[in-house]
Amino acid sequence: MNLFLISVLFCFLGTSISLKNKDYAKKQPNIIYILSDDLGHSDVGFTNGHVETPNLNRLAKEGVLLTQNYVQQVCSPTRGALMSGRYPFHTGLQHGVIYPGEPWGLPLDETIIPQVLKEYNYSTHAVGKWHMGMHKWAFTPLYRGFDDFFGYYLGGQNYDSHRNLKGLDLRSDYFNENGKFVDELRWDLDGRYSAELYSERTVDLVNKLTPQEDPFFIYLAYQSVHGPHMVPQRYIDQYSSHIMDENKKVFAAMVSSMDEGIGNITKALESTGLADNTIIVFSSDNGGNVNCVHDPEVTSSNYPYRGGKRALYEGGVRSPSFIWGRNRLAPSKSDAMIHVTDWLPTFWSLASLQGKLNPNNPIQTKPLDGIDQWLAISENLPSNRTEFVINIDPKPVACGHRVPHAGLRWKEWKLIIGAGGPPNGWYPAPELTDIEKNCGHHDSYIELYNIIEDPSETRNVSDKFPDIVQMLTEKIKAYNATAVPLGNKPHDPASNPANFNFTWMPWLDMFAEVPDETYTLTKDLWLDGNQLTEDDVLSSMDACFDSDPDSVEF
Repeated sequence: MNLFLISVLFCFLGTSISLKNKDYAKKQPNIIYILSDDLGHSDVGFTNGHVETPNLNRLAKEGVLLTQNYVQQVCSPTRGALMSGRYPFHTGLQHGVIYPGEPWGLPLDETIIPQVLKEYNYSTHAVGKWHMGMHKWAFTPLYRGFDDFFGYYLGGQNYDSHRNLKGLDLRSDYFNENGKFVDELRWDLDGRYSAELYSERTVDLVNKLTPQEDPFFIYLAYQSVHGPHMVPQRYIDQYSSHIMDENKKVFAAMVSSMDEGIGNITKALESTGLADNTIIVFSSDNGGNVNCVHDPEVTSSNYPYRGGKRALYEGGVRSPSFIWGRNRLAPSKSDAMIHVTDWLPTFWSLASLQGKLNPNNPIQTKPLDGIDQWLAISENLPSNRTEFVINIDPKPVACGHRVPHAGLRWKEWKLIIGAGGPPNGWYPAPELTDIEKNCGHHDSYIELYNIIEDPSETRNVSDKFPDIVQMLTEKIKAYNATAVPLGNKPHDPASNPANFNFTWMPWLDMFAEVPDETYTLTKDLWLDGNQLTEDDVLSSMDACFDSDPDSVEF
């Protein structure tokens, strides 16, 4: 073949690829958003972490690595911000998480992702952890725009028994052929490991959805790697030769089980031919839980970032993330500043083909804090976002900040008022032993960092740049003026799962008369109900007993 023909062939191939990409740009993509729980920055291979994650590594390599993808510092606020596109202090989720038996959640007047996508003919499916309210049916997934749900309503449970405080919380929710809502409690899955169940469910969804013409959205929120730390032995055996510490070995195995499941999902996408028109986003809901509240052995790692879950430092809010989309995204790395609130408007843009398609019905949302990041990601352009609020919380947090606190990122600068943690130190991966571990008090009431020059937040330069401190403080004050009151509500004794055959139910919709008797949640009851160790109770499950650590009124 002569050089001319070779040139023509390559030109033709290049044109075909270009046309193929353009053709896919005209189609609504399937979207799968995968959210891990308490996964640290260095808990995955694609960030040069210590855990073997070949499937995540491949997707990250083939997609766009998001180096500045930010979430909230704890669970419920991240999930609410993701779904609503609004900061937690605009939804009442700015203070801690929703604990079992608390009658509150993401407000019902918030329009969330599945409600938006359904107006563009998407089918919508939720798998795994919910944790955005369950005291009334109206707060549960199917009443908020999802077509079906398989998972649990609360924030944590035993991976095998699927119980929390002796109450079962694993269910399949769907509408039957008559359009009637069905909440099927899954007693039959006792003993099955949750990561495997959620991966299998997602594979089943992919196979089931293959024939349909309309696109789909799957929200897959793994329980992994939230405590209690437990995993089938076959995953632990992978690490028997190179991780000696048993706690770290179990933790690494938990990550690997999730990675295996994601590999099975991508295989299903390939075998069904859906991979070419599917976008996958991967993120964690907050930083790795370095357990600095009660200081047991650290298993997660956010290194080289400071802090972890609950902290406003980078280790608490900077997530290991990527977005994968064959035919839409070239392999690359994006340093664009992205916040978890951005995914609703970004998915909205994709579903509407950047505004070319009109929704079936007008979509009304409250003012969004997120912005459409698709062009920044797909064209590797600078983000239109130059700032975001990390959080504004007017009260101390039981398992975290001891004082009111606020944080703001603006361009390269980051201001923290009140306290960046705990946790405050730097927590290494298992093979790193020379990094300082410090669970002590925060540096000062005012902390200012240049995140570009000092991403590990080792140099508080607030005294050197008072003008920057003043400007960012004024920004925080302006944002705070728009904050809504905290949504938190105290524990309701009527939620006791013993009232419902030891299952967790939306109790406020279940009683003709709400019982007024209380029962005492003791450490022994928590241990017995969840099959946990005392360390699990005190750390991994975030069981923050405010005054008497042996007794809490529930």
